[in-house]
Amino acid sequence: MVQRSGRRSRSTPPRGPCSRSSLDGAGEVELSAGWEALRARLAQARRVSTRPPRGLKAELRPYQLEGVAWLERLATWGVGACLADDMGLGKTVQAIALLVARKKEGPALVVAPTSVGANWIRELGRFAPGLRALLYRDTERGEVHTELGPGDVVVVSYDLARIDLERLAPVAWGTLVFDEAQQVKNATTKTARALRQLSGGWRLALTGTPVENHLGELWSLFRLISPGVFGGWEAFKRRFAEPIERDGDATRRAALARVIRPFVLRRTKAEVLRELPGRTDVQLDVELSPRELKLYEQTRLAAALELSTKGTKGKGDARFQILAALTKLRQLACHPRLVDASWEHGSAKLDAFLEVLDELRQGEHRALVFSQFTRHLALVREALEARGVSYLYLDGQTPARERQGLVDAFQAGEGEVFLISLKAGGKGLNLTAADYVVHLDPWWNPAVEDQATDRAHRLGQQKPVTVYRLVTQGTVEAQILALHAQKRDLVAGVLDGSDRAGKLSTDELIALIRGDEPAPARPVTPRAKRATSRSRSAPRPVADGPQALLALRQRHGLTQGQLGELLGVSAPTVCTWERGSRPLPAKRAAALRELSAASEAEVRRRLTPR
Repeated sequence: MVQRSGRRSRSTPPRGPCSRSSLDGAGEVELSAGWEALRARLAQARRVSTRPPRGLKAELRPYQLEGVAWLERLATWGVGACLADDMGLGKTVQAIALLVARKKEGPALVVAPTSVGANWIRELGRFAPGLRALLYRDTERGEVHTELGPGDVVVVSYDLARIDLERLAPVAWGTLVFDEAQQVKNATTKTARALRQLSGGWRLALTGTPVENHLGELWSLFRLISPGVFGGWEAFKRRFAEPIERDGDATRRAALARVIRPFVLRRTKAEVLRELPGRTDVQLDVELSPRELKLYEQTRLAAALELSTKGTKGKGDARFQILAALTKLRQLACHPRLVDASWEHGSAKLDAFLEVLDELRQGEHRALVFSQFTRHLALVREALEARGVSYLYLDGQTPARERQGLVDAFQAGEGEVFLISLKAGGKGLNLTAADYVVHLDPWWNPAVEDQATDRAHRLGQQKPVTVYRLVTQGTVEAQILALHAQKRDLVAGVLDGSDRAGKLSTDELIALIRGDEPAPARPVTPRAKRATSRSRSAPRPVADGPQALLALRQRHGLTQGQLGELLGVSAPTVCTWERGSRPLPAKRAAALRELSAASEAEVRRRLTPR
């Protein structure tokens, strides 16, 4: 549609399905066969029912019925769609409902990470027994695509889809589904290029994180499912990416949000699952021992000196060197043995985790424990075995056929703790038997952590979920937490119209090593905000509730561990009191009131020298 004003004209997208009546009075208009077909599809899309399709053996919630109807409308219209619901809201069952509805359109292909392929087969058999589900494996894959017809659904991994493109591309797929579609966020990879060559009547992307780091990921996603939306990369970069990421152009950001709105459906748990038990996030501050801090600082200063001496300009591998140095620092913040195998002086973070674990076991809770370092999990395993704690373990080396067995065992009550590598188990698992989640080390992108957390906080969870994040203060971990807010704003900036989008430059990575950028204060609850807004000269609170604990830590710059030392309790206990989940015993409340009246010098004197 073109709107004219004086000498200038500008194109605007149609606001809704077009009809003949909208052209009345415009003179003789000859409608092409293509336009007539499009108009017919739009009219048909408006008549899509919100009733579940016949043959679906699942009871869908109202928001899921709306989601399926939305998918059917876009499929009828003929444009690709991205279902970007929050993790744990049942994107898979909505996609299966659509496959049932489109059964007559021909065979369907589901491209998914290897780790969730078996789950797709299982869910298809459970919710859509009328469809024939076939797992495309390394063995026997040559026979899978022969004699395919309506009602057949082939599930293949991203790697095999790329490797066997010559076998899969000739098939006229009625529907293509890309699960965890952030796997193709880089349009230049061999996998992304291969998937674009598949022939499909309609394409659907499933991802809770359509944007993670920068807007190029969004363009790559739409190039796969609906390339006509954005056109070429250079045009998209000039029109949207550069103005938004470089200049913070709010007008372009709003324009981009308008463009994608018809093709992206995103609902959050807070919006549609009012009955889902709450989630509490707790940051547990960890302070390195003097020995650990000395080793950390020696390593950091050596890396900073090397960077300033050799420089980074003109070196193609400079960014990799910087990331390697950051990885070493992050490992030292977890456990020095990850860097120095001969280390024999323990780990402050491991000690903090074991304190948390002791309290969870006393309360008969069960926990998922995530780390991105499998060697870190190996050290945790040693500690658990020494204490006689029962656990299950899953990482990238766990065979796909064993994954579901481990999940079923944990759901049935086996194991007090489930140790999981972040990359291997952060998606595709249903682990609602856990009511605690522990992140041993922060990852650059909070969306990855959220996906892992939602293994427990999802449909089917009956208990409130508490999430612990162990963050080593005075290290790069604290700075990574500061970046989380920026990453969350990036997603909101496109999907919800917030203010920021961007990605880390090489200079910003160097700043993390040098410690140039101070880490901002960690997010606090509304109570904490009221406490921390109090000036240092203001009267000191004498209450014994969460506000007094937070105010005391803020005034004296204490970690939870230090305050726990002063009160004679563990850091996790301080966390519990700060949340207001449990009142302070009378003895501890009296000690807190005494500390609140003490001077800075007196508080520091009472701290046990380390």
